Amino acid sequence: MSTAGQPADGSRDPARRARQLRELIARHARLYYQLDTPEISDADYDALVRELQGIEAAHPELTSPESPTATVGAPPSPLFAPVVHHEPMMSLDNAFDLAELQAWVDRLGRLAPETTAADFVCELKIDGLAISLTYEDGRLVRAATRGDGRTGEDVTANVATVAAVPHQLAWPAERGPLPALLEVRGEIYMPAPAFEELNRRQIEAGQKTFANPRNSAAGSLRQKDPSVTARRELAFWAYQLVTVGREAPVATHSEALALLGQCGVPVNPANAVVHGVDEVFAFCRHWQEHRHDLPYEIDGVVVKVDDLALRARLGATSHAPRWAIAFKFPPEERDTRLLRIDVSIGRTGRATPFAVLQPVLVGGSTVSMATLHNEDQVALKDVRPGDTVVVRKAGDVIPEVVGPVLSQRPAGSEPWRFPTRCPSCGGALVRLPGESDTFCTNLDCPAQRVQRIVHFASRSGMDIEGMGEKRVQQLVDLGMLHDPGDLYRLERSRLVELERLGPQSVDNLLQALQASKTRPLSRLLVALGIRHVGPTGARELARTFGDLPTLVAVAGEDPERLAAVEGIGPVIATSVAEFFASPANLQVVDKLRDAGVAMAEPGVTPPAAGEQRAAAAAATGSSAGSGASAATMAGRSVVVTGTLAGYTREEAEEAIVARGGKSPGSVSKRTWAVVVGADPGLAKLRRAEELGVPVVAGDRFDELLRTGQLPGP
Repeated sequence: MSTAGQPADGSRDPARRARQLRELIARHARLYYQLDTPEISDADYDALVRELQGIEAAHPELTSPESPTATVGAPPSPLFAPVVHHEPMMSLDNAFDLAELQAWVDRLGRLAPETTAADFVCELKIDGLAISLTYEDGRLVRAATRGDGRTGEDVTANVATVAAVPHQLAWPAERGPLPALLEVRGEIYMPAPAFEELNRRQIEAGQKTFANPRNSAAGSLRQKDPSVTARRELAFWAYQLVTVGREAPVATHSEALALLGQCGVPVNPANAVVHGVDEVFAFCRHWQEHRHDLPYEIDGVVVKVDDLALRARLGATSHAPRWAIAFKFPPEERDTRLLRIDVSIGRTGRATPFAVLQPVLVGGSTVSMATLHNEDQVALKDVRPGDTVVVRKAGDVIPEVVGPVLSQRPAGSEPWRFPTRCPSCGGALVRLPGESDTFCTNLDCPAQRVQRIVHFASRSGMDIEGMGEKRVQQLVDLGMLHDPGDLYRLERSRLVELERLGPQSVDNLLQALQASKTRPLSRLLVALGIRHVGPTGARELARTFGDLPTLVAVAGEDPERLAAVEGIGPVIATSVAEFFASPANLQVVDKLRDAGVAMAEPGVTPPAAGEQRAAAAAATGSSAGSGASAATMAGRSVVVTGTLAGYTREEAEEAIVARGGKSPGSVSKRTWAVVVGADPGLAKLRRAEELGVPVVAGDRFDELLRTGQLPGP
């Protein structure tokens, strides 16, 4: 797909294409910088600018001083009073890979040979809104946006509500007299927890959610009513000190950042002085890999020459300094065409809408499908087949559709309607009162059958290599599989006759099936797909009851005994009891037993009936009522960072949630504790230290879960 829906026809008529690009870029710059309502992703905007740069480089006669390639930002909005900057707030040139970053370093070496031995400062590129703070005699008197680089918007009243922005500088006496006029430049941003909370409030109010923290921050700052800004929990990092009308009291940029910190101005702690291009590369690679460890969004790294005198010799172009560059991470948002909206049916019957997309490279991989969550989210985002949409993929997160590009919506487009019939079996799709999810109520639905078997064979279940969704679908269509128990009845003579399955692949599959028979009871319980039972709950049930026959008997006699197990509680207990009350599920268990699938947890002896009752009574008494032990984390937010012995990240988070707590991905002032395992995220540790959040060693995690108390030293 060509960027922003326009043909890349510069090679046929470069003058015409250059005009098109300038109009498009000007329009999108206005939407982004003035109205905070961008219609295309940053990556697609960058692609427009790069295409125009390419045309102008190939055809110098088409260059213009008014071209977006030679200007900064966009004119300030008439909604705010104009502010002329003491010194221009320039933009930065971009490098989109390490080769372009190396080319920038090489250019610096040609301009000033001493640059080859110079130090660089690497800073995280915060995805927020550039701001200029003017201090007179140490007191904040004005705050302005970048605007067009020379004239910005006066947003002083709004910035004054941002707690992180100091109203008075704490100038260190050893630096001599306080300059009469100082300017601090930085980035206003919205932390991830605040963004999530804002969107939660929007959903509760039935209003549209915000696309990303950057737009939320910019929109919050440009409110005419400062009280609205004050409610949005904005934050600030400084990245430059400008001394107006006098020589800087420092010789390097790193010294300037340190001075800002002494003055009480927040400076990002991840900034670093590095030596040589190899260390620059290492810094960029590290943060590209760990960008999601941070409680705020970044989209790259800014690399700057540290020595201020050398910077002066390198100078600047019409719109950007030569001594700095922005290394942009691979885009996590891109625009593409939404071809259609389909509905998938999961193993529990839940019907989930998803977008079928024109394939696009985003977040380092090609995306052709993205989740739309549920009926309400489709309606709230109002995405329709045929729309150009913004797709987001952050790290390992499932791709999702952020929203439509309304300016490119086809004429006559109609809102999408959730189907009333299951696309697999034709049965009714039912939305229960008070729930956002829709379900196929036909338990014999082929799609549910396929997904139950896929889940059973998945890595978190019985880990049967070679039994993926396509293979399961093929075997179900041929009538060879009806439920997970049939996996162990597959015959080699029939398998070798199937398409795309040679003799060696058949042998490998049969070996994987044989190996899966030895999995412990805890894995089997996960594989069976009992609602609400994940790895942690399955492990507790297996450790308590020892084998599946004992668990089935207890579930049938008295589910309250299940609820007395640590980490289970009444909800999971009811779900387990209902699962084993189903004749169809018991038939599957019989098939698995007859096939020789292990039904016990290694090292655990099943208790006798009397011992079960005694253990249940003791647990109930000690926890002051069934299920109380499962609530040790009730109302508490616990962040896990690093690797914990005996737990995957998902299992650790599930253990917290199962006990009534929350396990968000970032540290905030609401965090009760941070559990630290091996190789933790340093940014989370620093944030915990800044906020005074208690840190718990990973080997004390089980104690934390059991007692609900912070372990002592």
